Parts: sequence; structure tokens; C-alpha cells
Amino acid sequence: MNTVLLHPAYFGPVSQYAVIAQYEKIVFENFDSYQKQTYRNRMYIYDANGKLLLNIPVKHKSSLTGKESDGHQLYKEVLIDNSFEWQKQHWRALKASYQTSPFFEFYEDDIVHLYEQQFAHLMDFNYQCQAFVFDALGIEPEIKQSEEYFRNPKEMDNGRHLISAKKDFNFSATPYQQVFEPKHGFINNLSILDLIFNLGPQSLEFLENQKLPDFNF
Repeated sequence: MNTVLLHPAYFGPVSQYAVIAQYEKIVFENFDSYQKQTYRNRMYIYDANGKLLLNIPVKHKSSLTGKESDGHQLYKEVLIDNSFEWQKQHWRALKASYQTSPFFEFYEDDIVHLYEQQFAHLMDFNYQCQAFVFDALGIEPEIKQSEEYFRNPKEMDNGRHLISAKKDFNFSATPYQQVFEPKHGFINNLSILDLIFNLGPQSLEFLENQKLPDFNF
């Protein structure tokens, strides 16, 4: 198959972008239920102390309705809780972690606006993050957004499970140079930003040559 079904993520992991780089057509799921502890609202970067979690605070359904939640809320309906200064915190963390990387300054002006402009919906913000990545990688994949929930996808591979931040799905990236590698060693499958800031224009070729994560899940 040359089409894969994925979730839009917050600067998703290298594994997800290896899939995107190696498929001809991408369908993004827009009608799934929101789940916690996924790359929908979190990413992992490499700072001076090792692996660092950056988490976007969201407004849960119960806080919006004032009623006890049944746990079901569509991803596309999830609102960012901008009462927290999470954008300033995330941008400071990115600068502290990557300002000495080979390509951070090259991309800085193209990404900083994402942390200066407030977004209401998490999914809208994630699509803007994704647009930056596509531009940085120099790719224009054929993309569609789903118009319904695909319970049992047909005629495309199902990569939606890759949104989980708790499993690695047998993905081991070829080690590349990371800023703090001499201190902590290579850390696998961080945010795509880690790859872009360290490899720059070579990032796409790197992704195209990775063994893809496990789809038999």
C-alpha cells in the first residue's frame, strides 16, 4: 500500500516522520476521540539533563461543561488551556536545548511565531507545526483529512497507534549527532525537531533510509 492513516501530532516523533517520508499519500484522522499521554499534546526533546517532556495543557471536557465527563471528546474539539504560559516555557526549553545545534538559528525565525501566536484548538496548532516540518524537510506529500472515523481502515495502512507516547513500536533510528550526546548518549525517537535542528537539510534523506516502526499492532 502507498497510503497511510496517521494522527496529526505536536512536532511528532522521528518514527512518525519516517513513515510520512516513505509513503506517497497521507490521510490524517480528524474524527477520533482524544486520548491522554500521546503525541497529540506532548513531545520529547533532548536537554542538558537528558530526555525532557514538553506538554501542552488542554481543557478537559468536564471543565468546559461543569459535568462529570464520560471520557469521550473528539480530538478536533480539544481546546488548549492558554491560561498557562506554556508557549513561553516550551520556547525557552527549545532555545536552551538547541541553540548550540548546527541548524537551530537557520530555522528559528520560521518556528518562533508558533510560540508567539495563541491557538484555541490543539489540532489546529498541530497542523501548523506540521506545516513547518514539511517546509523544513522540503516535502509536499499528498495529504487528505478524514471526513469520518475509520474504524477498520481499508486500502491504507493504519499508523494511528504511532501517536502513543508510551511505546516505541520496534523503532530504532540510526544514531545521529545530538547536542548532549557526549554527556548522555544517543536518545532514540525524540521530536522531529531534534532531527531537524541537528541534521538540517540532511533530515529528509535520513528519514527515507530508516526502517519503519511496527505496523502489526
